Amino acid sequence: MVFYFTGTGNSLYIAKQIEKEPVSIPQVMRQEHLEYRADAIGIVAPVYGHEVPAMVRDFLKRAVFHTDYFYMILTYGNRHGGASELAARLCADCGIPVSYINVIMMVDNWLPGFDMEEQKKIDKHVDEQLAAILADLKARRKMISEVTEEDREAHRQFMQRMSQMPADAWQNLLRVADSCVGCGICEKVCPTDSIYVVDGKAMHIPGNCQTCLACAHACPQKAIGLTVPEKNPGARYRNPHIALEEIIRANSQI
Repeated sequence: MVFYFTGTGNSLYIAKQIEKEPVSIPQVMRQEHLEYRADAIGIVAPVYGHEVPAMVRDFLKRAVFHTDYFYMILTYGNRHGGASELAARLCADCGIPVSYINVIMMVDNWLPGFDMEEQKKIDKHVDEQLAAILADLKARRKMISEVTEEDREAHRQFMQRMSQMPADAWQNLLRVADSCVGCGICEKVCPTDSIYVVDGKAMHIPGNCQTCLACAHACPQKAIGLTVPEKNPGARYRNPHIALEEIIRANSQI
């Protein structure tokens, strides 16, 4: 059994390589009873600021897992900042015995920091990384991927920068331009119903936004942008192996 959270398809792609029909966390979070039993249970999710998205944290806190082998695969784009160690700490706080946590470098979809056109050109050897992880899972290997002091320092510096920003900074990151045509794709790919069309134009509602940027990346008009500078406002990304319809099925709250 594999659960996943995805904004632009990277984590969904990895989850599908582990299990043909992985389970969407945004969809199961709509259920009241979250208790699962399987020989092995895995979580595949991106890391935002070196940690899993808020919805994934909430899922781990609410759910009950009955398994002898619980694992996490975390996708990241530039620096993981000790994500495996942070995830292990989260599991411990949730009372979840974890057997295996690993990270896999993929395209970074963080628009303020990276040009998507340039990111697409970089070969991050995803298949090689994935092959090693799949072999580990098949062998039921137990380990937490290595974290260096440099990784920890990167996270400390990130948290220091965050402490100097308003608490709701990420909730007010999105803006909708007048070029919006009200197609509704943004609300279909949002995992928390934080953006929807009103009177023919998309409206972002802060408060529960996961900052996954699914809406910005999926907008066919590129009408959803950011309130901070982007590296390339004309470039967007979706994992080439994942169709838009799959992200809609994963995230739509409609």
